[in-house]
Amino acid sequence: MNELTKLALELQSFCEERKWSFCIIGGIAVQHWGEPRFTKDVDITLLTGFGNEERFVDDFLAAYEARVSDARAFALQNRVMLLRSSQGIGIDIALGALPFEDQAVKRAVKIEMEPGASLRLCTAEDLLVMKAFASRPLDWNDVRGILVRQGTRQLDWKYIDRQLQPLCEIKEAPEILTQLEKLRREVAQSEA
Repeated sequence: MNELTKLALELQSFCEERKWSFCIIGGIAVQHWGEPRFTKDVDITLLTGFGNEERFVDDFLAAYEARVSDARAFALQNRVMLLRSSQGIGIDIALGALPFEDQAVKRAVKIEMEPGASLRLCTAEDLLVMKAFASRPLDWNDVRGILVRQGTRQLDWKYIDRQLQPLCEIKEAPEILTQLEKLRREVAQSEA
């Protein structure tokens, strides 16, 4: 079993032992739902809600090394914990509280990534929403990979639009929706 999968299983157990709601996102989820690519860290959305983040942050900081100084204040201010495993692998934990994050965690599914290693991954649709919303060049490559691998007809576009539209409004970035629709059409043409 590779080191990233081992760490993802360890983090999953850490959350499950505490009965925390979470899902694995980022590069590991891309490995399953999109075009596989190199990834060097484990990304998680952890539902903390608003105003109760300290206990989650404190538990993780007691178990894992921080990658930034004053990691507790950084996590509480930026809603992300930047940690590393004892093997030096990066761990990014988003402190989730938005309705979309709640939905993504609730919809997560266990996927066998390697024999004997089932991980709780966000769905393809939720990963697509996260990647489009992040809107960096690597994220758009991941979106294309998800569209190609899953097929544009297999994805729940009503759900994607329902989740992504309000996020784009908050970010004041309607161009994300335009770019996603353009990419969707391009991939759909190649499927025909």
